[in-house]
Amino acid sequence: MRDVFHEQLESVFSDLAGICGQVELAVGEATRALLTGDAELAEKVISGDAEIDRAREEVEEAAFLLLSLQAPVAGDLRTVVAALRMVSELERMGDLSVHVAKIARLRVPGIAVPDEVRPTIERMATVAEDMVERVAEIITRRDVAAAIALGRADEEMDQLRRRSFAELLADDWQHGVEAAVDIALLGRYYERIADHAVSVANRVVFVVTGDHPTAVS
Repeated sequence: MRDVFHEQLESVFSDLAGICGQVELAVGEATRALLTGDAELAEKVISGDAEIDRAREEVEEAAFLLLSLQAPVAGDLRTVVAALRMVSELERMGDLSVHVAKIARLRVPGIAVPDEVRPTIERMATVAEDMVERVAEIITRRDVAAAIALGRADEEMDQLRRRSFAELLADDWQHGVEAAVDIALLGRYYERIADHAVSVANRVVFVVTGDHPTAVS
């Protein structure tokens, strides 16, 4: 019975890594829609979020089934509870990608990102997408060192967020309030994707070690 339980638990974590792949794709496509003004691609991201939601529901059902049928304790219980929290965070990352896509769609046929801030937004998007990709590997490999290292990428994201604010608040900003609001929101969305990625990675550390990252770093 315990072997079956651990196989089922591994399947849950495999599904979590799969959701990471879906989120990574959503982040990338939302960004391309944003930077090119591609309404069709934006709509694809928005409608595709339903698949991430369904995947979350399947993981939750599997985790609750494990809880009800296997009554796990100690480390196994910690792992199942962590999986439930992780899938919620992954779903939220998908939702944030949808928010990016909605800004892209709102500004069509124009492009929401002015040329002056494009490099900053592009870099934020790249960092976010990379972090989601790394989280999938962290989940698959239960890689504590990689999970702790992910925090360094989050530091870059925080710096980029501050830069985006400095750019939109500069005296020579010429794009009006609407564009400033868009950039402020986009910065927040990418920053939150990164924050959720770190949180998921931290939960992997807790699953493996029983300690929070600050205790093992």
